[in-house]
Amino acid sequence: MEGRRTGVVTGRFGGQRGKSEMMERLTRLFALWTVLGVTWAWFVPEHFAWVTDGTIRPLGQPLISVMLGVVMLGMGLHISVDDFRRVIAMPRQVFAGTVLHFTIMPIAGFGSAILYGLEPGLAVGLILVACCPAGTASNVINYLARTNVALSVAMTMLSTLVAVVLTPLLTGWLAGVYIEIDRWSLFRELIAVVLVPVIAGTLLNRYAARLSRALDQVAPLVSVIFVVIIVAGIIAKSKPMIESHAGMLLLAVFTLHFTGFLFGYLSGKALRLSEITARTISVEVGMQNSGLGASLASSKNFAGQFMDPAQAALAPVPAAISAVMHVLIGSLLAALWRRVPARTDTPQD
Repeated sequence: MEGRRTGVVTGRFGGQRGKSEMMERLTRLFALWTVLGVTWAWFVPEHFAWVTDGTIRPLGQPLISVMLGVVMLGMGLHISVDDFRRVIAMPRQVFAGTVLHFTIMPIAGFGSAILYGLEPGLAVGLILVACCPAGTASNVINYLARTNVALSVAMTMLSTLVAVVLTPLLTGWLAGVYIEIDRWSLFRELIAVVLVPVIAGTLLNRYAARLSRALDQVAPLVSVIFVVIIVAGIIAKSKPMIESHAGMLLLAVFTLHFTGFLFGYLSGKALRLSEITARTISVEVGMQNSGLGASLASSKNFAGQFMDPAQAALAPVPAAISAVMHVLIGSLLAALWRRVPARTDTPQD
């Protein structure tokens, strides 16, 4: 079981592709860098003004969107024929995890927004990040938790691909209670910042293996750095708004992710999956691609859907808080599970 469970971990985070031990360690400290970046942005927000003020526009595009595209390109570099084979080899687990992700989290996001009476901007932002796919941070947390990272990678890949359709549909349905969501605009945004970079990375992996391997040496760490910068930039810009709404907002975001981790695990057990698989699904369900949520909520088209600019400015804030919250909860859970080894997998897995 251990060989099957960790086969991709060493390929992706453990050094078999030639990553230095130092690079691997730096990548695995994702939670620490997120907390440090957010703390820095909170106390010295002017250091991150350049992230969101529009002064830097690579290729004429918003910096956050370009940075997210680089992150998604890095994900694509890891997608190969073997990943699709993995989905076929574990269809029950992969599809169960993906379905649970896009049911538990959107419902939890909508429910939290209603429960805590969030203002429209915060509510829409929370629902948007709840409807996003899992991010690569979930693979890191599963690695640290010693779960089934092969399954984690497969679920992240599948949830990212189907999110191009499901995120606009679910956001439009649930957030439509607050504002009219332009689903086509959101769909086009996802094509640009998710699908195109992921496909480009996959093609590089397939047809330019040497270049792909070279990029892969730094891609995970660059992805971590870019996500931290995106989140820190939004925290810096939104500090006054966060201070004004901190109590209910922190509770709402905590409830969203706690619900995802808890019900992801319980659902896995209810489906009679093994302990390791249930833990893996818990992490995949509970962790979102908060960088994607922040990028989408920060886009000009998305902000233009709000009648009140002040509410539009609030929309990216839940995603920034989410980026910190889910890695903290996930890291604590990983530390616990490392100390409590899972039972041997059952035949269902």
